[in-house]
Amino acid sequence: MQHDYDILIAGGGLAGNCLALALKDSGLRVAVVEANTRQQLHDSPAGDRALALAAGTVTKLDELGLWQGVSHEAMAIKHIHVSDQGHFGKVRLSAEKEQVAALGYVITARTIETHLAELVEQAGIEQICPARVVGLMAGSEQVNVSLKQGQESVIATAKLLVGADGGNSSVRNLLEIPQKRTDYDQTALVTTVKSSLPNNNTAYERFTSSGPLALLPIDANHSAVVWTRTNDDAEALMSGSETDFLVALQECFGYKLGEFSLTAPRRAFPLSLIRAGQMLAERTVIIGNAAHQLHPVAGQGFNLGLRDVVQLAEMLVEQHKNGQDIGAPEFLKAFAKVRQQDHDRTIAFTDNVVRIFSNDWLALAAVRNIGLGVLDQLPAAKSLLAKYAMGLG
Repeated sequence: MQHDYDILIAGGGLAGNCLALALKDSGLRVAVVEANTRQQLHDSPAGDRALALAAGTVTKLDELGLWQGVSHEAMAIKHIHVSDQGHFGKVRLSAEKEQVAALGYVITARTIETHLAELVEQAGIEQICPARVVGLMAGSEQVNVSLKQGQESVIATAKLLVGADGGNSSVRNLLEIPQKRTDYDQTALVTTVKSSLPNNNTAYERFTSSGPLALLPIDANHSAVVWTRTNDDAEALMSGSETDFLVALQECFGYKLGEFSLTAPRRAFPLSLIRAGQMLAERTVIIGNAAHQLHPVAGQGFNLGLRDVVQLAEMLVEQHKNGQDIGAPEFLKAFAKVRQQDHDRTIAFTDNVVRIFSNDWLALAAVRNIGLGVLDQLPAAKSLLAKYAMGLG
């Protein structure tokens, strides 16, 4: 069986399907390859994770025609409260003061993934699913991609292959693209809590000596918890009882939201910074988590990946409109160069936040708390910080 396309997208998750949707009216022949069935994707525990969407990201999702169908299930972030456990420094950001409806939104990954898959199907974009990319060979005019679909072997050809197949990217592995990995010796504990007091649309970021604790509002009295701990601490908290977990969480956060109760299972995810050595190979480009995986401290992973998608789609449409080769080396190098600055800035910011706020060195604690205290009193600086938080910086 032979399949010929202009663009073959490996990965039918958020990044891959967003790219397919962005290209639906481009005139390009597009197909999406996904290893899991839609039901498997829907049932995956990863769908439970809360995504913090920057205001700039919401604008892009709206332009894709996606936001209208999920906005009613999103919780607006109208306030951001940043503090340092055991110290006086804090920063408070407000949507009202920034004259915007919200600083961002919180929504479950499953909500977006489900609606996105429906839109891709409605757009008539071909989906090869379930199927795995098991081999590829690029030539001067096309890339040949070997797929395993059940017991059947399929050869697909495309002018461009896009690897949007996540952190364990088959495309990246087949191309033997190296990764630079920085282990933080930290684990993220993820769950959902109900608070006895309303959260008032507030996202909390509380820095501790072992890592940050984030509470993201899901509804008036529920918040998604992303609690970073040392690996040893995380293992102890996961092996202990729910009561012990709640006592430790309450001690770390305090009683600003009253008392907590768990409303979702506890899950643990090891944390590291992973970045591919390059984004491109012959007639192939990788985007999203296939290219970079960030610490969740600043909630920038999906926001950064979506910016990859939007930039690539815009450049592909323009390249095709001009009758030029969408897989040409010069074109792919231009895309990688455009994305380089954003990647460098966002990754460096996230990494620095982890290192500055995940320790108890007294001298550094004093400096960072003075910085937070001063920042909270400077409207212009707070406005700049808010713009970065909204993805508009």
